[in-house]
Amino acid sequence: MTNVQHIFFDLDHTLWDFEKNSNETLSELFDEFRLEERIDNKDKFLATYQTVNGIYWKKYRDGVIDKKTVRSGRFTDTLRRFRLHDAEDLGKRIGDLYIQRGPTKTNLFPHVHETLQYLSDKYPLHIITNGFKEVQFIKLGGSNLEKYFDIVLCSEEVGVNKPHRKVFETAMKMASVDPANSVMIGDNLEADIIGADKVGMNTILFDPKSEYDGNHFTVINSLLELTKIL
Repeated sequence: MTNVQHIFFDLDHTLWDFEKNSNETLSELFDEFRLEERIDNKDKFLATYQTVNGIYWKKYRDGVIDKKTVRSGRFTDTLRRFRLHDAEDLGKRIGDLYIQRGPTKTNLFPHVHETLQYLSDKYPLHIITNGFKEVQFIKLGGSNLEKYFDIVLCSEEVGVNKPHRKVFETAMKMASVDPANSVMIGDNLEADIIGADKVGMNTILFDPKSEYDGNHFTVINSLLELTKIL
């Protein structure tokens, strides 16, 4: 990939292993709230939450709901699927603790530090994330990732979410770089890749589970592959 001057990364699901950190936090809360007395399968609870959370984040990206609704509603809806009568109250309590603890988890995808160290010696690196500002910096600091990045832009600061073009344009303006000299790296085909492509950025789709094929975007399955591409 030629002419690249600045690299922009997504954070959750790309560098910071959201699914692993989330499951670790939820497993702790499942035990603390003694949910095994009311839900007979922890793995089913975790899988149900991941499904519900994905639905809520899609609605948030689309501007249909706000972050307050995301934070409480995803847990309430998960618990309702198990027919818990106190799902609303319990969902709020679990949601509050999840927001406090989840961002402090430090599980990263393989080769994150190795790859970022290599790239940061060659390019300015930046973050563009749809995650909430007050927790994204906790994740970066706790995982010792802050040192690699010059600009961290949370979409809520712009007023719209990826894949809206304004998010990418704002980030590039902050970095004083043109789209043709920029590359966006992320795991979400719609939010990260198609959104960045529409404003003229180069793109690399991070696909650790090998879920995508047959599209015209550059795809990697390991972050270490970036050291060969860039």
